[in-house]
Amino acid sequence: MDIIATIAQELEIKKSQVDAAVKLIDEGNTIPFIARYRKEATGALNDEILRNLFDRLTYLRNLEEKKQTVLSSIEEQGKLTEELKAQILAAQTQVAVDDLYRPYRPKRRTRATIAKEKGLEPLANTLMEQKLSVSALEEAAGYINDDKEVKTAEDALAGAADIIAEAISDTADYRTRIRDLTMEKGRLTSTAKDPEAESVYEMYYEFDEALSKVAGHRTLAINRGEKEKILTVKIEAPVDDIIAYLKKKVITNDNPNTNDVLAGAIEDAYDRLIAPAIEREIRNDLTEKAEDGAIKVFGKNLEQLLMQPPITGQVVLGWDPAFRTGCKIAVVDPTGKVLDTTVIYPTAPQNKVEEAKAVMKKLISKYNVTLISLGNGTASRESEQVIVELLKEIPVKVQYIIVNEAGASVYSASKLATEEFPNFDVGQRSATSMARRLQDPLAELVKIDPKSIGVGQYQHDMNQKKLSEALGGVVEDCVNKVGVDLNTASVSLLEYISGISKTIAKNIVTYREENGEFTSRSQLLKVSKLGPKAYEQCAGFMRINDAKNPLDSTGVHPESYDATKKVLEKLGYTMDDVRSRNVVGISNKISDYKSLAAEAGVGELTLRDIVKELEKPARDPREDMPKPILRSDVLEMKDLTPGMVLKGTVRNVIDFGCFVDIGVHQDGLVHISEICDRYIKHPLEAVSVGDIVDVQVMSVDLKKQRIQLTMKIGNGNDPKDKKKDKELAEIKKQSANKAHSDKNKSNKNNKNNGNKKPHYIKGKKNNFFDNIILDN
Repeated sequence: MDIIATIAQELEIKKSQVDAAVKLIDEGNTIPFIARYRKEATGALNDEILRNLFDRLTYLRNLEEKKQTVLSSIEEQGKLTEELKAQILAAQTQVAVDDLYRPYRPKRRTRATIAKEKGLEPLANTLMEQKLSVSALEEAAGYINDDKEVKTAEDALAGAADIIAEAISDTADYRTRIRDLTMEKGRLTSTAKDPEAESVYEMYYEFDEALSKVAGHRTLAINRGEKEKILTVKIEAPVDDIIAYLKKKVITNDNPNTNDVLAGAIEDAYDRLIAPAIEREIRNDLTEKAEDGAIKVFGKNLEQLLMQPPITGQVVLGWDPAFRTGCKIAVVDPTGKVLDTTVIYPTAPQNKVEEAKAVMKKLISKYNVTLISLGNGTASRESEQVIVELLKEIPVKVQYIIVNEAGASVYSASKLATEEFPNFDVGQRSATSMARRLQDPLAELVKIDPKSIGVGQYQHDMNQKKLSEALGGVVEDCVNKVGVDLNTASVSLLEYISGISKTIAKNIVTYREENGEFTSRSQLLKVSKLGPKAYEQCAGFMRINDAKNPLDSTGVHPESYDATKKVLEKLGYTMDDVRSRNVVGISNKISDYKSLAAEAGVGELTLRDIVKELEKPARDPREDMPKPILRSDVLEMKDLTPGMVLKGTVRNVIDFGCFVDIGVHQDGLVHISEICDRYIKHPLEAVSVGDIVDVQVMSVDLKKQRIQLTMKIGNGNDPKDKKKDKELAEIKKQSANKAHSDKNKSNKNNKNNGNKKPHYIKGKKNNFFDNIILDN
């Protein structure tokens, strides 16, 4: 297999790009470094394509290694033919290699091997030739052998049939076709072990869907229900079609003396040997694809969350809400330094609201607090009420924002948090994290295991190694896109920088503490274990404000410093101009990038990046992201009415929609069909975590704490909007009628079916919330 050509075709890029990327990867270069500083070599492949390339490269290399192992094994057995060798070398997947290797793989003793030991293989071969002129039983009588425990003709015939069944099972082409038939025409079903039990899996109590159409999130939900012993899951294969196919392939001569024996062997081969294996393979394949899809969504959500713009220049009060143990408070200055911490008890059971307000007023006045960052956990709603009342009572303008506190408890109890705040308890650390993750989400969230940040589905049910690697790559890409301040970055942040290991990150901080602030990037070479290769990988992503060389505060790589100086001199600028940021508009002076690049000794793509950096040194890409919504008043769920238009923040994107925070503590769901007017396969085509969106309330269920929203709204004056209002009213009316109808049906079913619950019905369009079984 030509791996380079295969990857190029799959990713729809040039072979030369793949070849260059593979060479750079093999030389030990990281994905962020290749994406940013080796654009000429790869043709400007971005980090997403490079990671896909790396994953496929790893898979295909492992596949080639497996092929060689299999070929060696078969050759040692003396059974390797040129035809078989060609088939193995041409295989595109590990499953295909396994199918071809199956007849030659060392087996434990099976019914077929036992039959062969009894000398029944010649009988099996005779039956397969399908030329018998006597009955199969008469032919089998000649193989009776008491010494080998073949006491009757029936015993001999049964043993021969076992040999034939295993031979059929081991034929790679048969398995491939059966697998395809099952996927094309098979169905995934699930039933409840206890139909009367209430659970979040009730929509899967009588589930039946074509394998080819099962959505990834449903696969993962069903898997979880099976794991929790609530569901029984099966694959219903098109057995008649499969048996017909096998008969056509195996019974090539219509011989009444062998037809029945072969037909029995075919059915046995399928039922006993093929079907269970194919079901396992298909279930595994469905799960793997579902996991890959879920990981991709998780990764995209995580990227959007990490790349949220920091709120700078404000003194922030972090509020970690709780009931019995009180609300932990931490005041943090604009640089992230903790100024004060305390505990207040405005919530039940103490309900010391006035005392809490008094403490808050003193803190706000003393430290000039301008923003309150409230965690969205237990007692958040009650705390928000207190905050809103407080803001109305003070003369200064203070706003608040509710932040997702996912992972805060994990961080606050971690070794890292203990080292960072040795004198704080877990509550103080958590409150500090609430404030800091608003000031700089990226710097704070890198301290938490990405799986614990809570912007995915079913993360605890999938391959944890694969998930960790994928999410780690997302964090690495985000950190390197933004870059870090070498003199303030934490170990947690530094270890995600290209080429920097956890050990080297600690060594950088140790060097900084022992020798003072870095004044030049070249000092990194004095850090223990940070050699020339690591320096090449990391230097461009490190920033030093007020460095001796002003280029050290930009994204220009040290390897391009000489070229940058030539460009500056050519265009009439000096390093002092760079330091004083007097090079804005430098791009307007360049008429021919190609010739200037040649003169400076760099590639054109590199030159363009250098010019961008000079015009906007160390520009933060997070500036382009939507700013978070700051609030000063509270809205409750009971205040919502259908048709109300609100502004909200996308908190999570899942396969069938997105959840939007509209400031009522309970996020509302926008179903994929309500995100936009055009058809989209996945919500990520239209929305991302952190997006600020306008939504309209469709329905509110106070009892179930569910809000249905739509993003298909206009300005309210257009006739179409009035039509939409009518449609919303009709939806509400239909929902009420349906609820009444369902109640009547339920009552009827209860009478007729012994209180049996209504279940998932094949072909019925799901309610918005049918598939919500999320990790919290």
